Amino acid sequence: MHAPPGYVCPFCRVLGGVDNKYNTQNDVVWRDERTAALIAPNWWPENHGHVLVIPVVHVENLYEIGERDLCAVSETTKRVAIALKEAYRCEGVSTRQHNEPAGNQEVWHLHVHVFPRYVGDELYQRHEEQRWTTPAERAPYAEKLRAVLVPGASVPGTAG
Repeated sequence: MHAPPGYVCPFCRVLGGVDNKYNTQNDVVWRDERTAALIAPNWWPENHGHVLVIPVVHVENLYEIGERDLCAVSETTKRVAIALKEAYRCEGVSTRQHNEPAGNQEVWHLHVHVFPRYVGDELYQRHEEQRWTTPAERAPYAEKLRAVLVPGASVPGTAG
């Protein structure tokens, strides 16, 4: 385990209905009994609105997750990737997932990044240029994506 003593998981907080300095309830674009997806609070220059897919149960990394939850995370990752193509009109999608400090994991709750991709976006060459965003910047991306993932949803993060 790599979480420091007293670690308060920001993903568990937002899933529990508590906004935090990283995410708000409006960032949640999908939630079912096993998974959730939310607009990431940090963005790269050409890949705005990327999504984090997480298990609802708190597990630190890939080594800990149960098979059923892992399959559910994979299914939601696929659902989000397809929705990104429609909602953002991106030309492709990339996913990545980090484990432990040496693997660049920074939040101690398993999560899969799902990036909208565009020809020439240089995503992997521009890591140092990422920046934190505001809830207002994320809101239009969450609205577009939620409209595709959960048509007619009236409550952020509600899924069937």
